[in-house]
Amino acid sequence: MPVTVLLDDEQLVRAGLHAILSAQPDIVVVGEAADGAAVLPLVRELRPDVVAMDVRMPLLDGIEATRAVLRSVPNPPKILVVTTFENDEYVYEALRAGADGFLLKRARPAEIVHAVRLVAAGDSLLFPAAVRSLAAAYGNARARATMERAALTAREEEVVRLMARGLSNAEIAGRLVVGTETVKTHVSAVLGKLGARDRTQAVIAAYESGFVAPR
Repeated sequence: MPVTVLLDDEQLVRAGLHAILSAQPDIVVVGEAADGAAVLPLVRELRPDVVAMDVRMPLLDGIEATRAVLRSVPNPPKILVVTTFENDEYVYEALRAGADGFLLKRARPAEIVHAVRLVAAGDSLLFPAAVRSLAAAYGNARARATMERAALTAREEEVVRLMARGLSNAEIAGRLVVGTETVKTHVSAVLGKLGARDRTQAVIAAYESGFVAPR
């Protein structure tokens, strides 16, 4: 049951997210605030599984708030950044900083619920074309060197490509005709070799290195 905290400077957005998420039997919204500056006190007090927060806020934006949580909180919650525009470079910077995914403010209620469940499970990643293009634009030699040093096996490379397409562990297992536990083992190996905190960071490395091309 994902325990969730909401941060957005627009009260109507918070109210809408709260109503949508609280209507689900398996999601609990335990707190909310109007700025990223409140994220550390809320996380430390309420210990949520997921923090859904606006990427653009007046005092502390979603990028710096993400960094603060990951730097200061042991076993940090999953972070879902909320944005108006999917090609916003702020969103990509938040993902690079360690956010686990992002949600469009115009998303349908079912998509909002699905996104929270996905990041809570740590099982999949929403990475649409606009963000893939931003990732490729950030391509750099450091990312390429990291990917080369990782020396991924052929099967691990397959897993990375499917992760980059947003497939869940179960979907990857079906595509490769292997068990889900086998996929989890491959994902863990990939994260370890790339020094990635989670799937999002691994996919970013794959795009920035040019190992996976946007399409």
